[in-house]
Amino acid sequence: MQTRTLGTAGPAVSALGLGAMSMSGAYGPADRGESIATVHAALDAGVTLIDTGDFYGMGHNELLLAEALRGRDRDSYLLSVKFGQQVGPGMRFAGQDSRPDSVRNYLAYSLTRLGVDHIDIYRPARLDPTVPIEDTIGAIKEMIDAGYVRYAGLSEVGAETIRRAHAVHPIADLQIEYSLLSRAVEAEVLPTLRELGIGLTAYGVLGRGLLSGSWAPGRPDDPRNRSPRFAAGNVEHNLALVAALRRVAEATGHTVAQLAIAWVAARGDDIVPLIGARTRTRLAEALPALDVTLTAADLAAIEEAVPAGSARGDRYPAGFMASLGVGN
Repeated sequence: MQTRTLGTAGPAVSALGLGAMSMSGAYGPADRGESIATVHAALDAGVTLIDTGDFYGMGHNELLLAEALRGRDRDSYLLSVKFGQQVGPGMRFAGQDSRPDSVRNYLAYSLTRLGVDHIDIYRPARLDPTVPIEDTIGAIKEMIDAGYVRYAGLSEVGAETIRRAHAVHPIADLQIEYSLLSRAVEAEVLPTLRELGIGLTAYGVLGRGLLSGSWAPGRPDDPRNRSPRFAAGNVEHNLALVAALRRVAEATGHTVAQLAIAWVAARGDDIVPLIGARTRTRLAEALPALDVTLTAADLAAIEEAVPAGSARGDRYPAGFMASLGVGN
C-alpha cells in the first residue's frame, strides 16, 4: 500500500482511505457482516485511514467500527471522526453545534463507542455559524494536549476559516468533496491548503454512485432523490458525462470508478481519496486505482469527457448548501 502524508503537520496514512458512512444505512440497508468483512479486507490490504462521524447512524457506525477493529493493533489504523452535526428523529438535520463544551462531550461519547483511548483526527462536520472556529479548534487543542486526540482537522469550510483555524493549532487536513463532478475546491481552497501545508481528504470521489455506476433510479427511500444533481433534467445530463468518461476508461483498460479515483489521487500527493465501500466487491474494484498511471493524453481525454463545471445541479439540497464553505 502506498502512503501519503496529510500536510506538513499531519500523519502518514494509506494513499486511499475507507469512508464508513454507507455501512450505517446512508444509502439503504447494509449487511452488518459484510460491512465488518469489508473493514477487515481494507485493513488487510494496507488501508490505515478509516473515516466516520458520530452522527452516522446515530452512533451505529462507531459501534460497528468498534466491533470490526476489535483485536487489531491500535497503531495499525487511524480513526478520523467528525462531530457536531445535529440530527432529529427521521434523520432531519438541524445544524451544527461546535461549542467547546459540546466538543468535549461528543469526544467522550465517541471514545466510548469506538472503544479506544484516543481519536487520531478530530474535526467539526460543518462550520457552526454561532461559534468562532477559534473556540472550536481551541477545544480540540485542549484534547490534543490531554492525549485524547492526535490531530485537528476540518470539514467543508472555506479558505478564510481554514486560515483562522490553522492559526490556533496546525490543521492536518481538510475533508471536502472533490471529484470530477465537484471541483470548486480548485479555485481557492486547494491553493490555501498548499500554502499552509494542510492535506486534503477527498470524499464523494465517485459522485455518490454516479461515477461508479452503482446508482440506479427508482428506489423511493434513496436520499439521493433529494439531491439536485440526481433530479430529473439534471441526472440525464450527468449520466451522459459518465458515459463519455466510461469510453475513456475502456480505452485505458480500467473501470470508470478506477479512473475517477485515480484522477483525484493524481491531483497531488497531498490528497487522499476516501472510498465509501460497504462491500468487499466495491473495495476490490477501488484498490487497483492506486496503480493506475495517467498519462498527459489520458488526463486530456478525461478533461474533455468531464470538463470542470460541467456537472448539472448542486451537490446538496439548497438548504444544506448554505452550510458549506465551498460550492460545487
